Amino acid sequence: MWNPDAIMENLYNTYADKRLQKQEHETAASYKLRLKEKLTGSLTLREGQDDLHPVLLERTELSDHIRERIEIGTYMGFRVPAYVLIPRGLKEKRAAVLALHGHGFGSRQIVGLNADGTEHSGEPDIHDNYALELVRRGFIVIAPEIIGFGDRRLAEDQKDGKVGNSSCQTLASHLLLYGISLAALRVQEARRALDYVLFRDDVDSSSIGCFGFSGGGLIAAYTAAIDERVKATVLCAFTNTFKGSIMPIRHCIDNYLPGVLTYAELPELIGLIAPRPLFIASGKQDPIFPVETVEVAVAYLRKLYIQSGVEDRLHVHLYDGVHEVDGSRAYPWLVEALVQL
Repeated sequence: MWNPDAIMENLYNTYADKRLQKQEHETAASYKLRLKEKLTGSLTLREGQDDLHPVLLERTELSDHIRERIEIGTYMGFRVPAYVLIPRGLKEKRAAVLALHGHGFGSRQIVGLNADGTEHSGEPDIHDNYALELVRRGFIVIAPEIIGFGDRRLAEDQKDGKVGNSSCQTLASHLLLYGISLAALRVQEARRALDYVLFRDDVDSSSIGCFGFSGGGLIAAYTAAIDERVKATVLCAFTNTFKGSIMPIRHCIDNYLPGVLTYAELPELIGLIAPRPLFIASGKQDPIFPVETVEVAVAYLRKLYIQSGVEDRLHVHLYDGVHEVDGSRAYPWLVEALVQL
């Protein structure tokens, strides 16, 4: 009798109705501008931005690429380590991709390394070593260590050689006490990684892409939505509705952006990427981003891209698989999308 289920359902529907009523009195352009301003506001950090002060930590020459590890400054004194993968034999500027990993043991998981930094051999895991796949297709790739994972976990979470766990819950809850969301910090750090990429003289600043998987997909989506330096985006195992994914299914706290449903559902936020090229990839058997509501989001996005007159810039790959990367179509698409710019 006292359970809150019906009231929570009504709350969702009430805010959906409010959003629709407000949108009915706006042009498409004014609606998009308002949405972008709202999302930008939700992701803004009041704390001052630090100088990049990039430092080269290590450099390893491999058979088909060079792997650097650097660190840069972002906000509040945070220093972020990142791998930079560079194709061998560069003779001209190249397109670059910001690669944002999902939950796991951090940036090493997508650049061809094990958690301890040794070279990975054998079959890739659910991340598919996608930063490695991208550099082999000619991109310069930057893979920052997202706060809360790998080397950027809290000290307590790194005790006793723990691998693959995260500090998301503690970081998110503590940051909220200061009015900061973990999503906002991660997006702004991703944007500082973009600043670094554009600082490099081997990067074509007009050809910047972004590839995010799972929680990295959230960062990629929000970064691309508010930062038009990103010219083409791949979202893998993330695109959905809030109603169909992070609300009915238990997810990490890093997926929740305070107040977001007062102004948008997730497909509308992803829609801010339009009319720039966008690739949606998702497993049909993904248990935490169900395909049924992937298709709801895709239907919204397809209509938006058609209305914008750029239907050919939206591509979708729903593959047989669970919560995992399948880049078989996404990798060549990103090559074509950035080469055409």
